[in-house]
Amino acid sequence: MNLEVRTITADDWSLLRDVSLRALADSPDAFRTTLPEAQAFTDDVWLRRSAGPSPILMVLEDGRGVAMGGAFTPQDSTVAYIWGMWTAPEARGRGYAAGLLTDLVNWCRDRDLGVRLHVTEGNEAARRLYVVHGFKPTGVWEPLREGSALRVEELQLVK
Repeated sequence: MNLEVRTITADDWSLLRDVSLRALADSPDAFRTTLPEAQAFTDDVWLRRSAGPSPILMVLEDGRGVAMGGAFTPQDSTVAYIWGMWTAPEARGRGYAAGLLTDLVNWCRDRDLGVRLHVTEGNEAARRLYVVHGFKPTGVWEPLREGSALRVEELQLVK
């Protein structure tokens, strides 16, 4: 198997779109955006997302995207947020999420940024991964999205 970890660029916009749509179909309660919302995005939206200033990392097996995650720094903030963490069901258990998380945390640290993320209540596998990597609850909870009974918990890196 040919394995590659790629930082997504504007040239990869369709790859980002395809993997994001698979992630939303597989794990609809893990993301603030819904599958129908993402399916309605224009190609220009995907292009802008892929060309942003913060990294979106993707693991490819034989050229097929099987895991992803990104970082986002709000303007004038000293804190970055890790977002979009997902691994395809057929690729789970291979350590891809841990590797992506480590790379994203290192990107944040290289820029002297604090690191936070959100995890949906009930997603214990993701929460365990984040806690093992030094994330602790901040005590902040908010709705996953408007109209959802689910909440997301904010975690902050403390290591």
